[in-house]
Amino acid sequence: MQTQAELLKHIIVTESLGKSVSTSEGTLHILSSIDLIINCGESIAIVGESGSGKSTLISLLAGLDTPSNGTIILNGQLLTGMDEDGRAAIRNELIGFVFQSFQLLQGLTALENVMLPLELSGDRNARLSAAALLDRVGLSHRLAHTPKQLSGGEQQRVALARAFVTRPSILFADEPTGNLDSKTGEYIIDLLFELNHENNTTLILVTHDQVLASRCQRTIKLDSGKIVSN
Repeated sequence: MQTQAELLKHIIVTESLGKSVSTSEGTLHILSSIDLIINCGESIAIVGESGSGKSTLISLLAGLDTPSNGTIILNGQLLTGMDEDGRAAIRNELIGFVFQSFQLLQGLTALENVMLPLELSGDRNARLSAAALLDRVGLSHRLAHTPKQLSGGEQQRVALARAFVTRPSILFADEPTGNLDSKTGEYIIDLLFELNHENNTTLILVTHDQVLASRCQRTIKLDSGKIVSN
């Protein structure tokens, strides 16, 4: 049993975490016996073949999905003991996301997309904060453009700004360069790690890119739903 001080140092702790689903052919075990400790400010790459359980794991860690068994302690709080409202509240407070497909709202401008999470939290300085972070990622000249008017790399920069604008304690990135060419991907990754360092965020990313994984402090490899190296 870990002490409260240890739990606060370890921003994520899982014990015997598992996820199973029922199929027409029986029970499918997506994740099994995941014991994991992630420290505050650490950068982690989660790697493995397609179907190894990478995306399911970060969905569980972020409280987007619920496990079949085991526990998750997030920032000293028992995430697996919360209902959906509780998990949503802790996501809003602590977590940012960057996705392969950007997940920007098409009807909003770049500025409005970045402002949105701040507005939802009642931040009166949402416009100024969003504009400042878009300037930080080199998009001060694209504030009024909608996603359809932006390149893939520009959309991912907007997504990075939106993810960091609330100063999250944890950032989850799921294949953040998967839809980008190699040159643009390198730029986005440089920017991701710069912002991560500036904000002292715990970074947890899923990737097939070994070069990207090597830039993280630690790599966790999954195979058939189990950790095979950590």
